[in-house]
Amino acid sequence: MKKNQHKRQEKIDYSTYTLSCKEWILFLAQSFFLCSVVNYLFYKMWAAFLFMLPFPFWYISMKRKFQAEKRRKQLYYQFKDGLNALKVGIASGYSLENAVEEACVDMERIYGKNAVITKEFDYIRRQINLSVPAEELFYDLGIRSRTEDIMNFSEILIQSRKMGGNMKEILQNCIVSMEERIDAKKEIDAALAARKLEQKIMSLIPLGIILYLEMTSPEFLGVLYKNPVGISVMTICLAVYLAACRWGERLVDIEV
Repeated sequence: MKKNQHKRQEKIDYSTYTLSCKEWILFLAQSFFLCSVVNYLFYKMWAAFLFMLPFPFWYISMKRKFQAEKRRKQLYYQFKDGLNALKVGIASGYSLENAVEEACVDMERIYGKNAVITKEFDYIRRQINLSVPAEELFYDLGIRSRTEDIMNFSEILIQSRKMGGNMKEILQNCIVSMEERIDAKKEIDAALAARKLEQKIMSLIPLGIILYLEMTSPEFLGVLYKNPVGISVMTICLAVYLAACRWGERLVDIEV
């Protein structure tokens, strides 16, 4: 029981991500499928799988980074609603500490108990019960999340608690600022979504051409398989293709 309680109180480091057993199985299956597709289109040799052994590790590493970034964005978008809940609690006459407890209930009702914002507010609530200052906990969240708006809010909160500022007005200003930035980011993401889809489709076209030739004119590509010259040519083509795919991803991967 104590072990489970201690585990629930662990802080989340948003720079890393621990894959669940289900995610391990899913990503391993995806990497194996991709290796099978590459082997069929470029090599048609079981021995080629030996040279692809590093790929699943690289693929899972990339998926882990993607999941970590996805979780960080979820926290950022949900944090605005957390501030709204705090503002409502303070407007009702609660102190910041009591408003956090009420906000924790609201976040669980809106997002569910497994959402990152719910876990963070629950962690802050429990630490407040252990006499840890709320402003220090929000500052710690800003550092762990590596999110500029959360960091700015925590610094403003620290100064406000020291100087005795109007907490309701501070929260309102932070919410307005975050809403403007979030709306701008969502508009940019929507504009980039079409470009990202186009990039993915363009990345699949070369594979589709090889598959089409393999199905309609297998003798045309037959000379490229299972011989040293053909393997060398296909390896060079594969390297150029992967480099082009990576370049295309970087072109549409714009940090907002």
